[in-house]
Amino acid sequence: MNLSKVVRPNILALAPYSCARDEFKGEARINVDANENPYNNGLNRYPDPRQLKVKALLAPIKGVKEEQIFLGNGSDEAIDLVYRIFCRPGIDNVVAPAPTYGMYQVCAEVNDVEYRAVPMQAETFALDVEAMAAQVDDHTKVIWVCSPNNPSGNAYSREQLISIVERFHDQIVVIDEAYIDFAAQPSMTDQLDRHDNLIVLQTFSKAWGHAAMRLGIAMSSPAIIAFFNNVKYPYNVNELTQQEAVRVLENVDRMRRQVAEVLSQRDILRQLLEPLPIVQHVYPSDANFLLVKVNDAMATYQYLQSEGVIVRNRHKVQLCANCLRITIGTPEENAQLYNLLKDYGNK
Repeated sequence: MNLSKVVRPNILALAPYSCARDEFKGEARINVDANENPYNNGLNRYPDPRQLKVKALLAPIKGVKEEQIFLGNGSDEAIDLVYRIFCRPGIDNVVAPAPTYGMYQVCAEVNDVEYRAVPMQAETFALDVEAMAAQVDDHTKVIWVCSPNNPSGNAYSREQLISIVERFHDQIVVIDEAYIDFAAQPSMTDQLDRHDNLIVLQTFSKAWGHAAMRLGIAMSSPAIIAFFNNVKYPYNVNELTQQEAVRVLENVDRMRRQVAEVLSQRDILRQLLEPLPIVQHVYPSDANFLLVKVNDAMATYQYLQSEGVIVRNRHKVQLCANCLRITIGTPEENAQLYNLLKDYGNK
């Protein structure tokens, strides 16, 4: 891909902010470059602007090179940067299936970029790739695909995702894999060296169990990641987050045990919910949640709230009428939720 055709001209011409620590390698004996307070309290120095220790641990886990990783303040920072790097306000557009993660559209609106939502196939939430292609024109810069998708929970086959990346070779294709650790199929990261228009998003918020840490991951070609690093704010990931990320990445087995427990509980909760009179359908899920169609989503949602249980009401989302999105909790939480729904149905 010729990046000069998809990157905004002002970004191509940008002289990025550079600090002295971008230019220095190794451990400094004296830091008198950044006008910091010299008295050490553990947080008096600015954090590593490139998060090198985190990337060194993360790269082999993800099977990519360190220079193929961008770390941001949640995946939302990476999503926003996609617009700021590739999409000219008031001129360009992006294409995405619907329903999907709402921040793609929010960021489009914030950046004054036309957002073209293409309905999925009803009930199955399958991608309508031909309808997506029909929305692509000379000003289309980005194709968004969330897999496993939020809120439907279904993942798309690698074969279909690869075909989308290849078909839209003149656009940036972003595959958002926030829930990939709960899916049976592997990540698309092994396609990064084959397709230079591909960006893969992941996060520490789901399987890693660190939503409060706010650390998102974008992986792509070194050339695209260089643009991410040029446009981001200098110290976008704070020191406490970087320290915690190192600690988390040194205990991969803990994450895998918790994922296995969530998958087990997902199957149990699905089997419990399906026979309930108030449940019309439980959609197949490759994520850590279930999309559940009930008789009356609003009434059920309000009942659960009155019992101190918060689920996500997706009733007003396209193709999700009377649907609640239920995150898989602990065994105790899932049992309490089931009992409340069973009692509600018997009233």
